[in-house]
Parts: sequence; structure tokens; C-alpha cells
Amino acid sequence: MTDTLVPRIPLGHWVEAFIDWITATFRIVFDLIKDVLGGVYELLETILTSPPFWVVAIVLAALALLAKGWKLAVGSLAGFVVIAGVNMWGAAMETLALVLVATLIALVIAIPLGIWAARNDNVSRVVRPVLDFMQTMPAFVYLIPTVVIFLTGPVPGIIATIVFALAPGVRFTELGIRQVDKEVVEAGKAFGSTPGRILRQIQLPLALPTIMAGVNQVIMLALSMVVLAGLVGSGGLGEDVVAALQRVDVALGFEAGIAVVILAMFLDRVTSALGERAPVSRALAATRD
Repeated sequence: MTDTLVPRIPLGHWVEAFIDWITATFRIVFDLIKDVLGGVYELLETILTSPPFWVVAIVLAALALLAKGWKLAVGSLAGFVVIAGVNMWGAAMETLALVLVATLIALVIAIPLGIWAARNDNVSRVVRPVLDFMQTMPAFVYLIPTVVIFLTGPVPGIIATIVFALAPGVRFTELGIRQVDKEVVEAGKAFGSTPGRILRQIQLPLALPTIMAGVNQVIMLALSMVVLAGLVGSGGLGEDVVAALQRVDVALGFEAGIAVVILAMFLDRVTSALGERAPVSRALAATRD
């Protein structure tokens, strides 16, 4: 029952009116974004789905081999065989394409923003509450305005995923740079290094393990959001999960779910391994150049 002593604040109507306004005002811009993102996604999807399954599986396993070693490569290859065996390979590659596009764009935004926040306290104070808001907003809510603006298909899923997964990339980048030992930075300054060189050769390499942890979190959040984006017709494994839910199809739901788990494990292990190989020694040597 609504308390009559408190007047209703039509916040939702204001947001709806704002979304309608920007949709009508910037329709040309949104159409351009939709065309570009749709084109990039379709290109990547074609690259991943056109070759025979075993070709793509071997390439991805080779990536795991370079990142970690033969154990991860063999485990990844076995997982990909399972995905193909339950007839989820095409959907899994569509999902991987969505995750890669959304993650790349999210990182292009998040890492520079995190660097800026680490180097400027005023920026950090402004960014933090925005990130708090982005991380606490229910994931489903992001799908509503993107559908209004971009209609259905993979593009609204990509946009919603970018917004949902952006925050950890910013936070971990800022944290990693702020945690770099100030004495190492001062040593770089003492040897005449410019601020740009200190950032490139000292702070970023030393912060790379933390930044890669943020990359890992961005990928995991992107994967979870891409599955939810199946509700707006983004395709991939999310569409199979939604179909299984609508039909109460336990078999389809489990098969799509196990494919998501295998993809998540592969991406998690590869990005974690890359983070462990950060060139810290090179950064320390840069202070003596």
C-alpha cells in the first residue's frame, strides 16, 4: 500500500522520456553504431563458425598452450570436443564472438579511464560512484534501454554487455597503478624518465597482473551478460538457455549450460595465465636505463 504522505516521484517516467529523446535526437548516430558493431560481430562470427570445428578448436587450444602449457591445451581441446558433441559448437562460437567484441570495446574504454582515475584524484572521486551504480544495477535493466534504442539482435546485447562489464576494468586498472611502489616511480623520475615513459615502462608493467585480473573479470561478466542477452535475440548460447527455460527443457538447458561453463573456464584460465607472465623485471630494469 502506497503511503499517501509521500508524493510519488515519477523518476521512471523521466528516464523513459530521456531515453525517447536521445533515441529520436541521435538516431543517425545509433544507426551508425549498430551498423559498425553488427558488421564487426558478423565478421568475427564468420571467422569462428565458417571453418570446420576441429580447425578452430586446435587454434584455441594452441592459444592455451602458448599461455599456460600442454595441460591447459589438452583440457581446452577436450572441452571443445564436448561442446561439439552436444551440438552447441555454432552457438558457442556466436557467444564467443559476442564476448570478444564486447570485451574489447569495454577494455578500450576501461583501461584509459582507469589510468586517468589513478593519476587524478578528482576523476577518481567522480568515477567511483558511477561505477558503484553500474555494478549494483540489476543486469536485466541494461537490456531495456538498449532494446528501445537498437531494437533486437546482437547489437543491443553487445551494448548492454559493455556497460555491465566495464566497471571491473576501470577499478582494477586504477588499483594496479596506485599500488605500484612509489619508490620505484621516484627512481624512474630520478633517472630522468618522462611521465609518459614512467607510465609505459614502469607503472603499466608492474600493474599488469592486477590489470589482467580486471580483464579476467570483464570477460566473466561479459559472458554472463551475453547469456542474459539471449532474451533480446542476441543469439548464441543465451538463446538456447532462454528457449530451454520457456519450454522447460532440462536437456537443452544442461547442454547449453555446460557449453557456457567450458567457455568460461577456457577464457578464465587463458587470461589468468597471461596475467602471470607480466614483464615485471623489464619494468624494474627501466628505472636504471
